Amino acid sequence: MKVFQIGAAGGIGRRLSELLIARGDVVTGMHRKPEQAATITQSGADAVVGDLIADSVEELAAKLEGHDAVVFSAGAHGTGRENTTLIDGRGVEKASAAAQIAGATRFILVSVFPDAERDAPPSDGFEHYMRVKKAADVHLAGTPLDWVIVRPGVLKDEPGDGRVTAGPAVEYGDVHRDNVAALIDAILHEPRISRTILEVTDGPVPVAAAVSALLQI
Repeated sequence: MKVFQIGAAGGIGRRLSELLIARGDVVTGMHRKPEQAATITQSGADAVVGDLIADSVEELAAKLEGHDAVVFSAGAHGTGRENTTLIDGRGVEKASAAAQIAGATRFILVSVFPDAERDAPPSDGFEHYMRVKKAADVHLAGTPLDWVIVRPGVLKDEPGDGRVTAGPAVEYGDVHRDNVAALIDAILHEPRISRTILEVTDGPVPVAAAVSALLQI
């Protein structure tokens, strides 16, 4: 499989690239900042320059040409409302349109748990982020792509154990980025999991078994 990653230099993207490369897939990672290229190539992926804000849909489609799948894990990461709108929102719209043009029909979007930070004091910036992420989910779900939306819990950087709780609705909790990457890796290669929203936290079930269980839902 040829996979194009948008957000390849991030915590989930880098881990996912390593897993995909290990199983023999070909991975291309898009980056905007020059210093991100080394992170991508160190994972075994090919690095390509791109900009979700500046690039047109047609320019993105040219980069996606020849790929089977897109994984979108990019985000504005607290750099302001405008960037949240342009990256987390409009970026998904542009990437999904580009994927349709390029024929990269499998599209995995890393989104956000609806319970995220509900115990924290209200913040206008965070509420804007939540609205934008939900609108991006709705947009992708309305496309003809073979999409899966993954909503992870509170992301942790420490090594994961490859065990999760995953399903259309699960209790909110922590999840290690290693485990999210492992779940996305497995989902990418299970075509029967399609056009669905999955929430994921750390849990007791090995990723392979969790994916098998999802097929029974």
